Order: sequence, then structure tokens, then C-alpha cells
Amino acid sequence: MSGRIPQHFIDDLLARVNIVDVVDSRIKLKRAGKNYSALCPFHKEKSPSFSVSADKQFYYCFGCGAGGNALGFVMEFERLSFPEAVEELAKTVGLEVPHEHDRERDVAKEKQVKKQFDLLEEANQFYQKQLRSHSEREKAVAYLKKRGVSGQIAARFQLGYAPPGWDNLQQHIAKEQADADALLLASGMMVENEERGRRYDRFRDRIMFPIRDMRGRTIGFGARVLTNEKPKYLNSPETDTFHKGRELYGLYEARQNTGTLEKLLIVEGYMDVVSLAQHGLTWSVATLGTATTDAHLERIFKLVNEVVFCFDGDAAGRQAAKRALHTCVPVLRDGLMARFLFLPDGEDPDTLVRSEGVEAFSQRVNESLPFSEYFFKALSEDIDLTSMDGRARFSTEALPLIRTMQVSVLQQMMMDRVAEMTGLSIDQLDTIANLHAKVEPPVQFEAESVAPAPQRGYFESKPRRQEQRFEPVEQVRSGTRINLVNSAISILMHRPDLAAQAVKPEELDGVLLENIGLLKALLHYFQNTPDASLGTLALDWQHDPELMPNLLVLNEISQLDPVLSNVDAQVLLNDALQRLVARKTEKQLRDLTQLSRERPLTSEEKVLLATLLAQRNNSQ
Repeated sequence: MSGRIPQHFIDDLLARVNIVDVVDSRIKLKRAGKNYSALCPFHKEKSPSFSVSADKQFYYCFGCGAGGNALGFVMEFERLSFPEAVEELAKTVGLEVPHEHDRERDVAKEKQVKKQFDLLEEANQFYQKQLRSHSEREKAVAYLKKRGVSGQIAARFQLGYAPPGWDNLQQHIAKEQADADALLLASGMMVENEERGRRYDRFRDRIMFPIRDMRGRTIGFGARVLTNEKPKYLNSPETDTFHKGRELYGLYEARQNTGTLEKLLIVEGYMDVVSLAQHGLTWSVATLGTATTDAHLERIFKLVNEVVFCFDGDAAGRQAAKRALHTCVPVLRDGLMARFLFLPDGEDPDTLVRSEGVEAFSQRVNESLPFSEYFFKALSEDIDLTSMDGRARFSTEALPLIRTMQVSVLQQMMMDRVAEMTGLSIDQLDTIANLHAKVEPPVQFEAESVAPAPQRGYFESKPRRQEQRFEPVEQVRSGTRINLVNSAISILMHRPDLAAQAVKPEELDGVLLENIGLLKALLHYFQNTPDASLGTLALDWQHDPELMPNLLVLNEISQLDPVLSNVDAQVLLNDALQRLVARKTEKQLRDLTQLSRERPLTSEEKVLLATLLAQRNNSQ
């Protein structure tokens, strides 16, 4: 490793990584309000004083004073040099670290990029001044007034005006910069026609929307025409400062003007963002003439846990929504949420918020379709699920997408939903998915007979309670695949108090799934020992030869994080348990149905069949 790493690459790297993921991959973080906390890895302590801010992308320990960004944490935690830490972080986002072996060229490049930022800010100031004072500014002002934009909102978004003419900006910059043409070309503000040998301003007779990065620097522009000229909207081209596949219009303003930024609404146009802000909805952003990318979502989910996509209700809007859906699939995980909002035909956020008001529009946002609901609605569209062919087609479309999701409770629940819609079992769906992906199923290993040392934080040492006997756990196997059983176990490990309101263990009798015996044992233990914790459970089970081996499985499952701060843990647990009970009911119904084909049912069997059918109907 040699040569200096360019500063612009380091800036780009820090913009791509999420410090929460960087730290959480090395020490276990827990949600604490807007931030995350843990025991400090840099000094010994008994209570957490180490905090990580997703909003500021910064960590700080109130105990020892350690603090910094993602690079600083990797250097300190891994004991790496700065270049080594850059290499380590770059690997996680698939970047190759450039090294400038020519010091003079490196310095010159950084100076050039800084000059481009300075020029873009100068252009921004120039356009704002033209909106205030140019002789032809009235048509721009009239357009903004017609769209309901106040002077205050225009100033917040630094709206401007590029007057008619071929070289207004060129002449202005030439007064300030000796190498004006070269900078204008490099920053995308000037167009060169090589055939005619002419250079002219890219933006002419347009409303100007400066695009600002997370630090508030002007990095490019969007521009709306005031005539019938095409295209209606024109954006800056890709440059050293502007990458439209990663940037979002209005994100800087949303962070600056929203007290607690909890979610972001993605709309199509610049004016939609401005108009919504005019009506008090300050948390909308727009992509820059492109579909939403995974880089957009990674940036968004660094700041908030929920994103709402807003689309027109026409065919083009539905197609755009499906593209966004596919982009979401590999990015979403437990604790993150995507929703889909479809507007009435002929409406956009700008026209709709002006006609019905922000409260009604916000209600639409709140009632938008959750990711999973839209997923199944979109994929089952135009498919006859009452036919075998239709269910087969639906399965082959849905399963590969679900397979690309991050391992999560959501993924398992979506697999359960496919099972419900197709009538196939989870094992059958797994087989289909594995065949489609041409990979072998994950290997499962038998649990060891001796439990390992308990993990810190889960099996803390506490006074031992009076020893009790609990039902043995059968068919216990290790592994960390998330499924309904394991997710329920994980929730109980984090929240033992929820067992009191959960189903009784015997209601799960007849469910034949991996680790079901362990789940029943946990429910039995916590329901019969109300004040117990994982610490007391570990002490009790260590002295029971039948239960002790299952501490190994608990240790593995404890690594599953249900992100309980962002969901209702009781609802999530009850949902998982009710799904398991429903599976037992469906199996009993299938068995009785099969039996009825072989011989007449007895009176007791008929009563059971009626009871089971009533239970299923009541749960639907």
C-alpha cells in the first residue's frame, strides 16, 4: 500500500458507509431513542456510556471521551493505521481505494474540486440575484406565485432564475475566475459544441433549483423551463461533485427544517418538494431524474427508519412503483420500513396538497401500503391464484425476490404469506427456492451436549432460584436461520415479561418445527416463574441434564435482533405464535380431510372438524 488517498475519495466513502453498521458489526448496539448505545470498547465500564448517532454519523463515549467518525472507530477498535482503516471500510461497500503516487497531481486534483464547489456556489448566488433583479424575472416570479411558493420558501430552497441568453453565467464567472471556461465545463455549467466550436450556458430561461449535499454545499442544479421548450426539467450532468444516483433533492433542507426527522417521502419533482414544504410537510425529497437506487436507500436509512414512495396512479406510476419495490427488496431488514402511496389519476403531490390541504395529504401518507402488502399485490396482479398454474407462476416470481432479502423476521413472514396464498408448505417453498437459485439448502448441525460459556448481556449472573422441573426439549438443533419459532424465542429472550400474555405451551402441541420444544419450554418457564430472567433460567437449566444442552441454541438465537424499539414486541410475538397455532390447525384439517376420503368420520372427528373450521374462519 503506497501513495496518498485522495480526500474526495475519503469524503465519498464516509458518505456511503453507515457508522451504525460499522460499529454494530464489532460491538452489539442497542437502540436508545434516536441513537444507539453499548458498553464502551475502549475502557472498562459496567453501564453503557458509549453512544452512536446515526444522524450525525459520529460516536462518543461519555466515560472516556473517545469519539469520531466511522474511520476513527475502525482505526481505534482494530488498531489499524489510517490507510488500513480506509481499505477495510472500502471493502464493505465494494470500493477500490485509489492511491495518488504523484503528490503534486493529488494536490492539484483536490484544488480543482474545491474550485468547482466554489464556482457552483457562485453560480447559485448569481441565479438567486437574477430572480430578484433581472429585467425578465417577472415571468419566473409569476410562475412561482402561481404554484403558491412564498418568498420565505423560495429563500429556504435558494431558488433562482437563469435569464435568457447564451453566456450570462459565463460572463459573470469570467469576472471572478481566470480559468472560468475550464471550470464551467468541468462543473457541467457550460456546454461545448465541438462541431461549431461554440460554448454556451447549459441553463437558460429556467427556474433554478440548487441541489445541495449533506453539508449544504451546492453540487449541481435542476432547472424548469418557463416556455414550451423540451425537456421540461434539465439536470446537471455527472461531474466530480455531482452523482445523481446517490443524491436527493431536498434532503439537506429536510434535515435542517424538520425537528425530529422520522421518515422521508420520495416524490418525483423539485416543485413537489417545494410545494409540500410550503404547506408544512418538510420531510419530502426527490430523485434527480432517475429511479430510486440502492445507494439512495442506503443514504436514507442512515437517517430514518421509514421511507414512503409517492407515485401517480397511472400505468407509468405503477411501473415506477414496481422498480422501487425491486430496489427495496435486498435493502430492507427488520426495523426498516418502506410504504407505497398512489395518488389519484391526474394529481401530483403539488396539486393535491394545494387542493385538499396538508392534513388530508398526510392522512394519505399514513394510510399508504406497507412494503409487504404492496409486494403481494403487485406480484399477484393479473395472476389467477385459484388455478394451479397461477399459483406456480406466482411462486416462481415471488420466491427469488424474497430469497434476496436480508435474513429477518420480515423475510420469514413473507415466506409464510406465500405458503398461505399457494397452499404449499414452508419446506416445499424452500425446495422450490433452492432449485430456482441452484443452491443447496443451508446445513443444520446437531447441538453439542455441553453448553458453552454464556454470552455477555444475555446470561448475566444472578442468585439462583429454587430448582424446578420443566418439560424436556425434543428435536433441538442449532443454527441461526430466522423463522417463526426462532423469532418468537428471540423476542422472549429480550422480553421475558411478554410470556405472561402469550399462548399456553400446550396450544403448540402438534406443531412439528425446528426448536418448537425449546419455545414451549421457554413459555412454560416464564409463565410459571413470573419474575424470572435469562440469568435465572441459565442457572436453572445448567443443573438439568435434559435442558442444559439447549443453552447452546439459546446462545445462537440470542444473536437474532428483533429491533424491538421500532415495533410493538407484544404484537410481533403474538402474531408469530398465532401463526404457529394456525399451522397446527391447518395440519389437523388436512389430516381430517384426508381421513374422510378413506372412511366416514366418527362423531368426535366431525365435531373436531367443525371446531377447527370455526377457528380458522374466526382468525381470517
